[in-house]
Amino acid sequence: MAQAKENNPAPRAKAPAAPKAAAANGTAPAGEKRARPTTRRPYYNRRPRRAQQPKEAATPIHIYPLGGLGEVGKNMTVYECNGDMIIVDCGLVFPDSEMFGVDMVIPDFTFVVQNKDKIKGLLITHGHEDHIGSIPYLLQKISLPVYGTRLTCGLIKNKLEEFGLAGKTKFVEIVPRQKIKLGCFTVEPIHVNHSIPDAVAFAIDSPAGTIIQTGDFKIDYTPLACGVTDLSTLSEYGQRGVLALLSDSTNAERPGFTATEQKVAAGVRSLFARARNKRIIIATFASNIYRVQQIIDLAVEDGRKVAFSGRSMVNNTAMAQELGYMHIPEGTLISVDELNQYPPEQVVLVTTGSQGEPLSALSRMASCSHRQVRVGPGDFIIISANPIPGNEKSVTKIVNGLLLLGAEVIYESMYDVHVSGHACQEEQKLMLTLTKPKYFLPVHGEYKQLKKHALTAASLGIPTSNILIAENGSNVILSQDEMKLGEPVTAGAVMVDGLGVGDVGNVVLRDRKHLSEDGLVIIVATVDSKTGKVLAGPDLVSRGFVYVRENESLMDGAQSIVENALERCVDEHVRDWNSVKTRVREALSSYIYRRTKRSPMILPILMEV
Repeated sequence: MAQAKENNPAPRAKAPAAPKAAAANGTAPAGEKRARPTTRRPYYNRRPRRAQQPKEAATPIHIYPLGGLGEVGKNMTVYECNGDMIIVDCGLVFPDSEMFGVDMVIPDFTFVVQNKDKIKGLLITHGHEDHIGSIPYLLQKISLPVYGTRLTCGLIKNKLEEFGLAGKTKFVEIVPRQKIKLGCFTVEPIHVNHSIPDAVAFAIDSPAGTIIQTGDFKIDYTPLACGVTDLSTLSEYGQRGVLALLSDSTNAERPGFTATEQKVAAGVRSLFARARNKRIIIATFASNIYRVQQIIDLAVEDGRKVAFSGRSMVNNTAMAQELGYMHIPEGTLISVDELNQYPPEQVVLVTTGSQGEPLSALSRMASCSHRQVRVGPGDFIIISANPIPGNEKSVTKIVNGLLLLGAEVIYESMYDVHVSGHACQEEQKLMLTLTKPKYFLPVHGEYKQLKKHALTAASLGIPTSNILIAENGSNVILSQDEMKLGEPVTAGAVMVDGLGVGDVGNVVLRDRKHLSEDGLVIIVATVDSKTGKVLAGPDLVSRGFVYVRENESLMDGAQSIVENALERCVDEHVRDWNSVKTRVREALSSYIYRRTKRSPMILPILMEV
C-alpha cells in the first residue's frame, strides 16, 4: 500500500492567483494564460439582441364553387382576394326525370348578390349552355361586364336578346395571351381545344399566387380550326409556379386520349354515301359550330342543299356566319319551308334535339307534330351527340319514335358520329404535368369523376393533402402556406319553370311527384256557414287516380265516407273550416288506401253560403 502511494504522482500545485492589479489592468504574468472572467457582464452593458420579426402570413385567396361540383353542368366559380371578386362561368343544367315541369336549373345567386359591389367582372371560358345558360338570370339581378372571346360573346348576346338585356350589358371581347386587369387580379386567357371554337382556359394571377382554371378542354393534335391547345403557355406558368389547378373532370373515368374531330368527318362522310337516295336529317348541339360546318362541307361535296330547324340552331348559325366562324357557299342554304321543293337525295336538314328535349325540333318530328317536316321511310337520321347523363331515356324515346315512323336512325353508340370535347386521363395527366400545381381541385363532374381525377393527380406525385374534392358552396382558402376550408356560403339549385324563377321548390316538386304517381281527388261541397250542414254535394272529381266508370263502387264508398265525416263535424259542433277539411281529408285518405294501397292527393273545396 505504501509503495503504491509512493508511485502515484503528487497532486499538481495550484497556480498562484494573479495579482489584483494585473487582473484589473487586464494583464497577466509572462508565460501564464489570461484568466477568463467568471462573472457575466451586467445586463445594462450587454449588447442588445436583434428583435425577431414575426413571419408575415401569406396572402390568401378564396375560391367559392357555386356550381359544377358533384354534377355535370351549372358551372360557376367565384374568386376573392384582397376584397376583390371575379366570377368564372355562369351555366345551367337541364332537369332530371324527378323535376316535373321544370325547364332548367340555375345556380343560387344569393352569395353573388350579397357581394355585388366587390365583383369586377364575369369571365366566360366558352359558349356552351352549361357555362353561359344562367347569365340572363344573373344579369337580371346585378349589372356586370362580361368578358369572353368573340364567338362566346356572340352566343351570349343571342341569349340576352330574348330577355331585353343585350343593349344594357357591357361586353369586353378577349383574345388568348392578352391579359386583363380586374382589381387585384390579372387574368390571361389561354387557348384550348373543345367542341366549340374560341374556348379558353384562364390563368388567374393574384397576390396569393397563380391559379389556372381549364374550363372544358381536350388536347386535339389535328383540330378542325383554331390550332392546338396552347401547351407552351401552360408550361411557362408551370415553370414560374402555379398555386392551384382547377381542371375539367368530365372524362376522368376514360383512359387514353379523346379522339380528334377529324374522326367524325370520316364517319359522317361514309354515312352520307350510305344514305344514297334518302333525305338526311342530322341532330346535334346548336352551339357545336365545328360539327355543323363539317355537315355543310359534306353536303356541298354530295351536291345537297342545307336547311336548319330549331330556333337556337337558326340563331347560332346566323351569328357564326356573321362573325366569320362558319362559311356556307352561296346557294347552299334553304329554309325549312323549301325542303319539299327538292328531291329527298338533294337535301340535308340540320336540327336540334340531340338530347331528347321535349320541345326540340327532332322531338316534334318523332311525335309527328312538326309543322314542316314529316318523317317516314325515306329519311336517314343521324344523332351526332352523346346523351348527357340523365337524358338517356329521353333520347331513347325519340329514337324509338323515329324508328316506328319507318326512318333509319344512326346514333352515337353505333358509328363514329360523335367525339367528346373533354379530356381523357392521358390529357388530364399532361395538363397536371405541364402546370405542376401545388394544390389540385378537380371540377366539372359528378363525384365519381372528381374522385377519379383526384386519384390521377395523386398518381403523378401530388400529395393527397394538397388535393381537395370540394362541394358547391365550399369556401376553399389557399395560400403559399396552406389549403383549408372556411365557413361555407349559400349555394344550391334554383329551378326555372316557364317565367317563374325559384318559385318551384322541394315542396312543389314533391306535390308534382305525388300527382304523377297517385293522381288527385277533389271534394266539392256547399255548406251552411252557420250550422255546417251540407246544402249540396259532396261531389268527387278524380284526375289521374282511377277510371271512374270502372270503379263506381269505390267512388260511391268514398262519397259516403265524406258525407259521414261532414255529419260528424256538425254533430260535434266543429266550426273551424280548416279542421273540417283536415278531418274529411284524413277519413277519405284512410278509406282509399285500404281499398287501393294508393295515396292520391285529396283537395277538399267547401263553399260556404
